[in-house]
Amino acid sequence: MWSPAAPLTVSPDHRRTLEAWSRAHNTPKAVATRADIILLAAQGHSNNAISTELGVTRTSVIEWRKRFTAEGPEALGKVREGRGRPRVIPPEKVAEIIRLTLNTLPEGGATQWSCRTMANKVGVSSATVQRVWSEHRIYPHRVSTFKVSKDPRFIEKLNDVVGLYLNPPDKAAVLCVDEKPMIQALDRTQPGLPIKPGKARTMTHDYKRHGTTSLYAALSILDGAIVGECTMRHRHQEFLRFLRKLDREFPKSLAMHLVLDNSSTHSHENVKVWLDAHPRFHLHFVPTSSSWLNMVEGVFADLTKKRLKRGTFGSVDDLTAAIIEYLDHRNQDPRPFVWTASVESILAKLRDCRPIIETFH
Repeated sequence: MWSPAAPLTVSPDHRRTLEAWSRAHNTPKAVATRADIILLAAQGHSNNAISTELGVTRTSVIEWRKRFTAEGPEALGKVREGRGRPRVIPPEKVAEIIRLTLNTLPEGGATQWSCRTMANKVGVSSATVQRVWSEHRIYPHRVSTFKVSKDPRFIEKLNDVVGLYLNPPDKAAVLCVDEKPMIQALDRTQPGLPIKPGKARTMTHDYKRHGTTSLYAALSILDGAIVGECTMRHRHQEFLRFLRKLDREFPKSLAMHLVLDNSSTHSHENVKVWLDAHPRFHLHFVPTSSSWLNMVEGVFADLTKKRLKRGTFGSVDDLTAAIIEYLDHRNQDPRPFVWTASVESILAKLRDCRPIIETFH
């Protein structure tokens, strides 16, 4: 008779990893089962009980306990040498697929390869092409957008803003400020149908315009609270009104550090006069074409995704009410966007764009 195995020791970090693998829908079934074996073993279940519950052999339970103890969670995803289905596509064919994908385009003027066009070109199945691309992390159908800043003061502004995020000053509020202009109040031309099992929610592709509003917002990086205001226009007058609102909202004892873009409304003469009269306000401008440095852009993206993109608004008042409702809801449980990227890591990524930067000169 076997003696019960002692509970397996699993660190909190490893436990979180295993639980994530067990729950995730995209985890391979074999890996998820192995993660369940380790989690049950850590709870003190016997090897026999684990094998019965998960439908595996007792030998497998013992083997994966040993491998986890020796190598940690990484062992659960490994296939031992000599195991598994042998590769049937020659290495030369794999190299040809990769070379053609990275260096050529298909005939007929297409802008990227598809599995079928590449399969016809090299004489393999489309499934083989897909497998090769996946293994080498090649995605011909994807395009990432970018724009390299040509601001001559890029490094100076980058250091200023990132330094403010990573080391905010004492007795100060650090706010990411921007406006989202011309938000359209769109109404659909016909009523849509609600979501049903097996059917998506529907809405017409065309719409009616009922006017626009502009949103001024300030995100506090310390607590995630948002101060917002909707206006009919987005001139320097509206920006000044928003500055006065911030002046009222925050205690007079705090210095106010505002991160903004280079909009002309932010540097208008009347704005400069107001700032001279309110010396606790300090403006920090991000480099041109670098809106990704302003964390309030994440708020705008979230607002668009969750409230505006699928919303229907019969008037500007309805749109404004929806925006204010969204901001109020976020402020009930504010969560800041935590900045982690250092100046060095950002510059390292920008070095990949050096060939593009050189074309500017």
